Amino acid sequence: MKPFYLLCFLLINAFTFAQTKPYSIADYGAVADARTINTKAIQKAIDDCTAHNGGTVVVPAGTFITGTLHLKSNVNLHLESGAVLKGSANLKDYDSFTQPVYGLTYYGMFYTVDAQNVSITGQGVIDGNNAAFHDFDHAKKIDAKSTSFSRQKGNYRQVASGIGDGPVVPHQDRPHQMLIFSGCTHVQVSNVSLLNSPFWTLHFADCDAVLVNGIRLWSGMLIPNADGIDVTSCSNVVITDCDIRAGDDALAIVGYDHHFELPGFSGKRHLSENIIVSNCNLQSSSSGIRIGFLDQNTVRNVQVSNVNITNSTRGIGIFLRDEGSLENLSFSNINIETRLHTGDWWGNGEPIHISAIRGKEKVKLGTIRNVKFDHITCKGENGLLVYGTEESRIDGLSFNDINFEFTDSKLNEVAGGNIDLRGVMGDENQIFQRDIPGLLIRYADNVYINNFTLTWAHPRMPYFTHGIEADHFNHLQVTNFNGTASPLNKKAVRIHLENGTGFRTDNTEGVSKSVSNR
Repeated sequence: MKPFYLLCFLLINAFTFAQTKPYSIADYGAVADARTINTKAIQKAIDDCTAHNGGTVVVPAGTFITGTLHLKSNVNLHLESGAVLKGSANLKDYDSFTQPVYGLTYYGMFYTVDAQNVSITGQGVIDGNNAAFHDFDHAKKIDAKSTSFSRQKGNYRQVASGIGDGPVVPHQDRPHQMLIFSGCTHVQVSNVSLLNSPFWTLHFADCDAVLVNGIRLWSGMLIPNADGIDVTSCSNVVITDCDIRAGDDALAIVGYDHHFELPGFSGKRHLSENIIVSNCNLQSSSSGIRIGFLDQNTVRNVQVSNVNITNSTRGIGIFLRDEGSLENLSFSNINIETRLHTGDWWGNGEPIHISAIRGKEKVKLGTIRNVKFDHITCKGENGLLVYGTEESRIDGLSFNDINFEFTDSKLNEVAGGNIDLRGVMGDENQIFQRDIPGLLIRYADNVYINNFTLTWAHPRMPYFTHGIEADHFNHLQVTNFNGTASPLNKKAVRIHLENGTGFRTDNTEGVSKSVSNR
């Protein structure tokens, strides 16, 4: 190569290297001594990176303390093996804003708004330091008003001593979502560990094109409100190959209502749609997977497959309490194990919970429609629940190849024999006592049950009743149902039906009905 061309070649490669050289936070003064507050140094590295057309900001091995950071477009924050970004124990190190009703609110460790091509990757750890913001010696008690209609009244979910299943008591003020991406496009979070969040852990709000894969998210099973991943009004989301163990819902998919505002976000509110969840292990002291709730826009086109939900209070929860609809939801090849818990957790041991009941005044309730469950294996300490209402009937529901083992619980005396619909209007509808069948269906249309196996494992409570109970339904078909009523309840039957039309079955043995077959 001639000298002139050699010089050009070297200059071009030097320029390219300069453009792609990682921005190490250590070069900006960040100190890995687990004491120094490094927020300004880390933010300077991020700002320099995005100012030079983007690249990679590297967190090297060591423990770096920080307050709130803001990622920017075209920036990949990469945590090397052995790197720890740990949240400060001082609330003043976090950015804050004032919300109506809630007042002064503190952001968590990351708040990223209106960014494109932004990511967090690597084998390192982001640690929210939840021990600094909770009292681990005391359990948060469920309020007496919520339990006044329960079977146990004031003794509901009580423990003889200690904190039981928690949750522990949060301090009056704590940082909120540990990581927020709001109004962002093309977002990726891969392989990192997200630990010890003091509140929700990873929140995507109004984002498009989101990929979360290979992460370990352990927020703390005793921490209240410590959701795993929250997807709110987002489109085209893929969550795969993750291990999520959360104090609150491991995975929540919802949509903001049209009046909700988040500081700094200038985009348009929209529904949540086109979401895929696969190959994940989930644990939760509330719901393994929650879809919908209050302040609700439409959620649609959700596919969940090849998932294990274990050690959870509730398995899959689908909740309609507001405007908007929950539609085109598919669940396949899922193992679910649920149990009763003590303390102020939501859910009461049901592997599958679907409910549509008013939670707000002066709104027109949406609907739940087109929901499919295929190849589901359940083991739980409460029955499967489909609970529609006269003003919001559930429409288009199929259960195919379901195996449910209904197990006894050592907590039945303090928690069993109840339905938990909290988030609804009326004290009598929050937590209330009721006889419990293997599968309860109310106010639902076009329900198809095929290849359903129900077994009762050592039932001892008199309130366990029928195999399947349905009322106020239109068009219910049950085929290949292999199950019985609770063996201890002599009054219960295999299938009990009331106030319905259009019932079909391939086996009429053990069917008690007052319905029309039209």
